[in-house]
Amino acid sequence: MPRTQQYSVDLSADERAELNAMLSAGTYKTRELTRARCLLHSDDGLTDQQVSEAVGCHPGTVGRVRKRYTEDGLAAITRRKADRVYERKLDGHEEAHLIALACSDPPEGRSRWSLHLLAERFVALTEIDVESISHETVRQVLKKHDCTLTDQNHG
Repeated sequence: MPRTQQYSVDLSADERAELNAMLSAGTYKTRELTRARCLLHSDDGLTDQQVSEAVGCHPGTVGRVRKRYTEDGLAAITRRKADRVYERKLDGHEEAHLIALACSDPPEGRSRWSLHLLAERFVALTEIDVESISHETVRQVLKKHDCTLTDQNHG
């Protein structure tokens, strides 16, 4: 037994014209054009299964396009996922300590710092109150400040 359509698509004349213009322009990504076709067919009253067969995509894709259209309008076609906002892991003072650590001499028995080693030593610092930090965060901070671990001058 097919599921009922949770999200209905009711395009205005302007939205329909904009989607048709997208399809005829030929300058958009295939994924965006597929979403536009899904909306146009959904507006014609087809079910997810019928739209998926007409467009050539999975019925789940049609359902997600319908849902995002009802939530975000036509902007949902060009944007793949909602923008995520991450809280900063380190402030400027902590970044300065990390860069100073990267510029210092590597531990005994090592020729240079590694990202993992920097992350471990940074968490172990007593003057910094950071529970954990990933090597990727270390890499991003060093890149932001144009530091490199391969330089003879240690950063």
